[in-house]
Amino acid sequence: MRWSLTLRVRVCAWLAAVFGAIPATAQTMDAPADNAMTVYGSWREGGNFADVANDQSVHLAGSGAWAVSYERLLDPSRQLQFYFSYQSTRLKLDQGALTQPAPSSTPAPLPLRVMYLHFGGTAFVDGPVGRGAYVVGGIGATLFQPKTAGYSSEVHPSLNLGIGYEWPLAQHFALRMEARGYATIVHSSGGLFCSGGCLIQIKADAVAQGEIQLGLSYGL
Repeated sequence: MRWSLTLRVRVCAWLAAVFGAIPATAQTMDAPADNAMTVYGSWREGGNFADVANDQSVHLAGSGAWAVSYERLLDPSRQLQFYFSYQSTRLKLDQGALTQPAPSSTPAPLPLRVMYLHFGGTAFVDGPVGRGAYVVGGIGATLFQPKTAGYSSEVHPSLNLGIGYEWPLAQHFALRMEARGYATIVHSSGGLFCSGGCLIQIKADAVAQGEIQLGLSYGL
């Protein structure tokens, strides 16, 4: 069967349109979403205080932590970020930190929750949002919350800074790996966490923590 010139032109134009649409469709499928929710799991270390009596270090035990963030597109390579992080840990005490130490005893650790609520953003280094290396940071507040009766919670200003890398996994999912550090301004010369009659006497100017975390992002 012989095709007319007009028919051949129409068929070629149709095939060009179909095959030309395939790369565009694949690119759209692979493109990460502008906005995202991310859930992180991490291991966190650091958090030093000092006892008032002899300035010996009193520190938080390293432990697992988790976080959740919401990223909203700011421009092609940057996002705004709302970030919340939670850690359940223990403040390791020694005799010098107690106002009424018992003879020949080892003080029990003070269970403590550490929570960060920060507003900041991410900036991708080599390309659009959602792919490759990025820097992250934010400012906000830290809540130190003792889990033992007789001790009070403390809220102080804080910030975080970090670096990370994001790998797109599918149309709506991406994997993030981050190293993030936190700094909290405390400026307490004694009686931190005391609500009257407590047994510990500790102080701090600033408290620093660091963590490695792995996150799963879902594009919105």
